Parts: sequence; C-alpha cells; structure tokens
Amino acid sequence: MIARLRRKTVDVPGIRVFFQNPPPIRIGSRMAKSLYQFTVQGPDTKDLYAGATKLVARMKQMPDLIEVTSDMQLRSPQLNVRINRDRATALGVSARQIEDALANAYGARQITTIFTPNNEYQVVLEVMPEYQENPTLLSRLHIRSAVDVLVPIDSLVSVDRGVGPVTVNHSGQLPSVTISFDLRPGVSLGDALGGVEAAAREDLPPTLTTGFQGTAQEFQKSAKGLGLLLIAAIVVIYLVMGMLYESFIHPITILSGLPSAGVGALATLALFGSELNLYSMVGLIMLIGIVKKNAIMMIDFALVAERTQGKSPYDAIYEACLVRFRPIMMTTMCALLGALPIALGLGAGAESRRPLGLAVVGGLLVSQVLTLYFTPVYYLYLDKLRLR
Repeated sequence: MIARLRRKTVDVPGIRVFFQNPPPIRIGSRMAKSLYQFTVQGPDTKDLYAGATKLVARMKQMPDLIEVTSDMQLRSPQLNVRINRDRATALGVSARQIEDALANAYGARQITTIFTPNNEYQVVLEVMPEYQENPTLLSRLHIRSAVDVLVPIDSLVSVDRGVGPVTVNHSGQLPSVTISFDLRPGVSLGDALGGVEAAAREDLPPTLTTGFQGTAQEFQKSAKGLGLLLIAAIVVIYLVMGMLYESFIHPITILSGLPSAGVGALATLALFGSELNLYSMVGLIMLIGIVKKNAIMMIDFALVAERTQGKSPYDAIYEACLVRFRPIMMTTMCALLGALPIALGLGAGAESRRPLGLAVVGGLLVSQVLTLYFTPVYYLYLDKLRLR
C-alpha cells in the first residue's frame, strides 16, 4: 500500500510526502519521517551541518535506501552579527556588553517575577515588536561605554544577511542531526546499516560521533547478543547433559546433531528468500532444544543397556536405534507439523513470524534424516575415545 501511495504522491508539486508503517511497539522516543534513524553529533555546528549534508547526499545515492531525509533545516533567514572587537575596545565597550544588549533586546529574557496575592507575572525584557522586524533599526540600540557615553551598537558590529537552522537539535548535550531512512523491498536491515556506517566513516570528519537510534539501534544490540545467547544455550545443555549422564563425552554426542539442524535452517531461509532476523534466531534457539532429543532418546537407551545388561557399545546403540526409531519419528513430526502453519504464513500477522517457522521446519527436516545415521557413528567413535 505504501509503495502505491508513493507513486501517486511523487508528482504532487510543492510537497514531499513520507509514509510510515509504525511498529506495534515503538522502540525509542525519537520521532522521524522514516522508520530508521542515524544521528550525527558534534560540538562545532559548522562541521556538523557540512558533514551531515554530505552524508545525506551520499545516502540518497545508496541503492538499498529510500525516503532519506533529515531534521536539518538550514533555510531560515538570519542576521549574522560580528563584533568589531578593536573598535569596541577603543570606545570602552566590552564584547560581553554587546552580547548582553542583543540578548536583552531580542532574546525575550525574563528578568524578574512580580508576585501578587492571587497570581504571579513574569517580567520579560525585549524591544517592541516593530523594532524587531526591521534590521536597519539596530542603530537605535545604544550601549553605555566605560566613560559614560552612549555608543550606537551598529558602530560596533557588522551585519550581513544569511540563512541558518530553524532549530539546533540536540542529542544529550551536543548539537545533532538525525537522518531517517527506509529500506527497499528485499533489503536486509543488517546490510543497510553496515552500508550507512561505512559511508559515515568515509564522509564525516573524526570530530563527529555517530550512532543509530530507535529500531535500528535495538537491532544492533540484539544482533550482538544473539550469538552469545546461542553459545550460552549450548554450554548450558552440555553442562546439564554432563551431570545427567556423568560423562564429559556423551554430551558432545547429543550436541552432534546441531550443525545439521543449523545448516538446514539457514538453507531453508535462503531458499525461500527470508532474512535472518530476530524471529529466525528464536527458531534456531528452539532447534537446539528440539533436535537434541533425538540423540538423547538413543544415547539414554544405549547407556542403560551397557550399564545394566552388559552389552557392547555397538550392540547397545544398534538396539537403541531400532527401539527408539518410532518415538523419535513421532516427536519430530509433532514438532514439525506444529511449526508448519507458521512457516506457511497462515493467520493474521504470520508473515512477520514466517522466518521462525521456516527455520524450525527446515532444521528439523535435515537433522531428522542426518541424525538417525550420524548419531550412532558419533556414539561409537566418542565411546572409543572415552575408553582411551
């Protein structure tokens, strides 16, 4: 729908229209015209605006990004007042006096508060509105010098017209410019953020700092933590299985099916053109718990047969494969068919959860076939290693 509306509004003269599909839960308080934001900060506004303008132009040329815009508006008319410090010193006027006079005249400075029994009134010091509108009337403003002489302020400063920012936005305590953008269909967020960071490193001076905001920032945080989460899940499973079977070796046999499940999940996501996002990472973590039960069923039976019946490792694992084949197939098919509606994208909002279903279904299909053959082999070889 947004794509159709963009085509209809692109030719409307005199206006730029930005469409946005806001997420159900807004992450971050920063509002922008597009979904993703990139903030540039720096103490020097001249370098900040020059660098941000160059970066915006660069991002508009990037093929993965659309609707690139920023909160930087540099077309507000303004008067640039420059103090002639040598002349001011000669006439006995300090730069601080000139700055205070301009602030008092045009800055709407509150100088005191009048308290009454029923109310209080703020006293604001400024010149009359008709004197604020005409810059030529600056000559009517005078400053008292050190020798008690009134000096017209236009004799102490030079004035020229220009343009500047409507507002100076801040992030924290530093002036900032926030660039917002959207992605073209089929472009992954990780690739787009990497391209933006590379462009910022090339185009911005080292005095400026950058960072993503809102949804893009949370994506970076989650992407950094998901890898550690996968490792932590595997380590916890190894420790629990080690305590359960009182062995350092057989937990490795149980975890031997995880590589095939991971390959199957990633291959399925690539086959259907789905990206590796938060949902698919949750699916991979689910696979860790689902896939290892195949090996647990076989190894648990084989270990009991070895310890109670005195069977050899080969006979024990062979009998385990025969006896536990049916429950392995039943539990795997239950999990696979349960995730199939999610993988097919059925139901309201299921298209966002589809990567989770694809990862689970693909990982289960591949691991189910391979673990039935690989797990007995791993069991025998690792058992020989244990005896050595």
